[in-house]
Amino acid sequence: MRIISTKYLLARAKQERFAVPAFNIHNAETIQAVLEACHERQSPVILAGTPSTFRHIAFQDLYALCQSFAGTFDIPIALHLDHHEALGDIRNKVFAGARSAMIDASHLPFGDNVALVRDVTDFCHKYDCSVEAELGRLGGIEDDQDVSAGQSFLTDPDEAVEFVKLTGIDSLAIAIGTAHGLYKDTPKIDFERLATIATRVGIPIVLHGGSDVPDDYIIRAVQLGISKVNVGTELKIAFAGAVKHYFSVNPEANDPRFYMRVGMDAMKQVVYSKIRLCGSAGKLTIGSES
Repeated sequence: MRIISTKYLLARAKQERFAVPAFNIHNAETIQAVLEACHERQSPVILAGTPSTFRHIAFQDLYALCQSFAGTFDIPIALHLDHHEALGDIRNKVFAGARSAMIDASHLPFGDNVALVRDVTDFCHKYDCSVEAELGRLGGIEDDQDVSAGQSFLTDPDEAVEFVKLTGIDSLAIAIGTAHGLYKDTPKIDFERLATIATRVGIPIVLHGGSDVPDDYIIRAVQLGISKVNVGTELKIAFAGAVKHYFSVNPEANDPRFYMRVGMDAMKQVVYSKIRLCGSAGKLTIGSES
């Protein structure tokens, strides 16, 4: 097994109307927890790292871990560059082995967003690296970004069609009412907007802000055309909460092999849940590209 482009995963997901879960990972333990669960459920998976993840652990080291785990768990892995903002940064990681990248220029005016995304797509496609971009802007906190409600805006369907045509991207992240992080109230998802965009653009559609969204909302979004669901915050909360509880019960504990395992098992429960909502269980085989 090897590191692959997400386009091989998302093409099947779009065709068969399920979604591939994309889980934010940070170290060996979080990678192992996600892959254990995906192997057990035979689910395809995308492992996503933000720029701050790769400041915590170098891309080359994380890539090597993923290569090793791909063989251990017999799973083709898409290691995705999540919310990257600079062509130079993406270029360096593609040269180091990345085959899936999100260029996030959603904060720029439409024309500038198109120009940067087009440059990234032109480069990445030379190396079989799939490209995701975002149109519209989600609120909430993601990595180093803190987007207020006043700065967020939903994706315009007409602009989405034009954006895909002008950039040549492989998948499109849209803003339909979800947000990064946790919600103070139940999110108001514009399912009609989602259905319109999914019908009009011919590439897989991505849902960011998949943590803390009601289960039935995720299921409906997938039914309407979402092919990739991003999950991050829920994983961290589950892991940290379990480790905190472990130390509250075992205040003298000091062996990471035990307290990390507790956190990993808690994280796996979130992964199981998202696999179920995405309908990706049993969808691991991707044919000759695996």
